Amino acid sequence: MNRSVLIVDDEQDMLQLLKRSLEPELNCQAQTATSGEQALQLLESGIFDLVLADIKMPGMDGMRLLELIKKDSPQLTVVMMTAFGHIEMAVEAMKRGAYDFVTKPFDLDALVLRLEKALERSQLLSENIRLQKECREENVFQNIVGKSAVMQRVYETIQMVAKTDLTVLITGESGTGKDLTARAVHALSPRNKGPFVAVNCPTVPENILESELFGYKKGAFTHATRDKKGLFQEAHRGTIFLDEIGDISPTIQAKLLRVLQEKEFKPLGDPRSVAVDVRIIASTNQALREKINNGEFREDFFYRLNVLPVQLPPLREHREDIPLIAVHLLEKHCRKLDKPVKTLSTDLLEIFMSRHWEGNVREMENLIMQGILFSQDDEIRPRDLGLTEDQRPACLVDSTVHDLPYKQAKEETLQRFNTTYINSLLARSQGNVTQAARLCGMERQALQQVMRRYGISAEPFRNRKRPG
Repeated sequence: MNRSVLIVDDEQDMLQLLKRSLEPELNCQAQTATSGEQALQLLESGIFDLVLADIKMPGMDGMRLLELIKKDSPQLTVVMMTAFGHIEMAVEAMKRGAYDFVTKPFDLDALVLRLEKALERSQLLSENIRLQKECREENVFQNIVGKSAVMQRVYETIQMVAKTDLTVLITGESGTGKDLTARAVHALSPRNKGPFVAVNCPTVPENILESELFGYKKGAFTHATRDKKGLFQEAHRGTIFLDEIGDISPTIQAKLLRVLQEKEFKPLGDPRSVAVDVRIIASTNQALREKINNGEFREDFFYRLNVLPVQLPPLREHREDIPLIAVHLLEKHCRKLDKPVKTLSTDLLEIFMSRHWEGNVREMENLIMQGILFSQDDEIRPRDLGLTEDQRPACLVDSTVHDLPYKQAKEETLQRFNTTYINSLLARSQGNVTQAARLCGMERQALQQVMRRYGISAEPFRNRKRPG
């Protein structure tokens, strides 16, 4: 028995009846308390998945007990018992944090169903907390989530380039985490005590971008009523991050090229050059070599930028990280939006695992925020996001392995196939490895061996009910 229930009632006969009835039906261990005070003592000394408490008790009644439980253990699931004539009081208890209420006299089958649902809720919360802890402690690198082999290589690259003071060019599709990567390089570099200045190049008009980057002297143009430092000066002895540098004009490219070559620039209206000690990190989601061929990007500027390249993979190339990333984003935005902890349904996780993710992690983040706001209870389902379950599976072999040696390409393709296929099985079986093995015609031990080899966990898929 791995589930623990605390039953609180001042009637000894009722306690014994409930204990005898619920232990075999719920596969749990039940402890009993005849008063609110005794219940609090047991709660201090033990861990319980569920509290079933009567409202009407002498001394400390159930409402006061509920209040104290929620103060000390807000996540603990509490179900209140009440006589038929006191339903209004039970409704008030739910407003104060009780999960459910049941009325006396009991129908045992109905009671077991209600308490089973309450215990499922407790397990979902516990699993969410465990996954959140796992995200925080084991699978987060400088706020970047992922434990796959491809992300481990990214982390190694970040650590390597951070030790130098050379220019870094981060490339990757929109939403792959270029900003987080730039901040990670700065945080791990010797310049981490200095400023980190981020510039979103496409959002600043060209006629303003130059003055923002390099500053200006009073009188340089009509509204220049005072001297103004540019962002390069603000980043002195730190890092400047030029986000989406592929969108800047050739004119600004030429001026930035001088900064890269000579570590100095001229503010607008100033005949003198200003020396600056800045590390430059740039990013782009565009194919800069194509822009060079089209005359839209300077070749000499590209080679000055591309000293230390960091390539970020799209989400579809490390699908094994999807459950971890989803839970991380769920925790983050439930907290930001001041919403109670929610979970992702099995169906939604299955869709997430097979989705193409053109917008990568940012697309997932937007969907999860919508789910938090639009879901009506503590579980986010596909219908909350307007999604259907008709999703195409990921392509087995993609262009990322074409340039690899055969053995390495084969291993990476197998990793991707096993991750996608087995995670889909685990989603369908709600994390039940035995059922997943039956679905794919394997022995349970053989499936577990494959899971261990490819670092696949059943935990993110457990205790999530399919929507009815």
